[in-house]
Amino acid sequence: MNTSDQPMTSAPIHRRIALALTLLAAPTLTSCVTETQMRLSVEERDREIAVLRSDKVELQERVTLMTYEAEDLRNQLAKARSAMPSTQPASFTDETALVPFPELENQGITVSRRAGDTVISVPTEITFGSGKATISKEGSRALASVAARLKSDFPEDSTFHIEGHTDSDPIRKSKFKSNRDLSIQRAMAVLQFLVADARIPDSRFVVAGYGEYAPVAPNKGAQKGKNRRVEIVVKDRR
Repeated sequence: MNTSDQPMTSAPIHRRIALALTLLAAPTLTSCVTETQMRLSVEERDREIAVLRSDKVELQERVTLMTYEAEDLRNQLAKARSAMPSTQPASFTDETALVPFPELENQGITVSRRAGDTVISVPTEITFGSGKATISKEGSRALASVAARLKSDFPEDSTFHIEGHTDSDPIRKSKFKSNRDLSIQRAMAVLQFLVADARIPDSRFVVAGYGEYAPVAPNKGAQKGKNRRVEIVVKDRR
């Protein structure tokens, strides 16, 4: 037996065994690395979820607090409005408030707001006789006061709509063909006064006759007298 050949054959066998063991262990090492990465990723996601839940709770608390604050502010605003005086200056903003023009109110003329416009309502009992469209002396004085307000209180680019209105009683003993005809003629008489006597440019006016078709009160009893009126509606250009 040749003993010199033994080391030459044993060395390669050991190397092959070591290589084989390394190859067998490689999947296990890879599996361990992958599992560790996954576990770390799961832990990181858990931490992110915990942070988001904490933020959500904080946001809900802030929303609740702001809701209470808004309700408190609304209550304070309501109290402030109720404490305000009932009268307002001429540059009012309340859509339903009457405007304090005392020299007009003393003559039975009302001034109010409607859909953002100023409405000066002159009862025809002040300006005209029954069934007539000729302005009376009392009516001239009243319209002179109205004209002074139109000149002093409204911008020069405002337009004035003169609107005639009547009650629903049919025309019987006058020259007018209908209530609409009467309302138009009365509106035209007011126009002529404001242009000729008050010197307001004719170009600023629009005239309309509504007859009985735009009542502000029931057309029966004492209430129907409120429907007999001429309204001057101030249209501010906005």
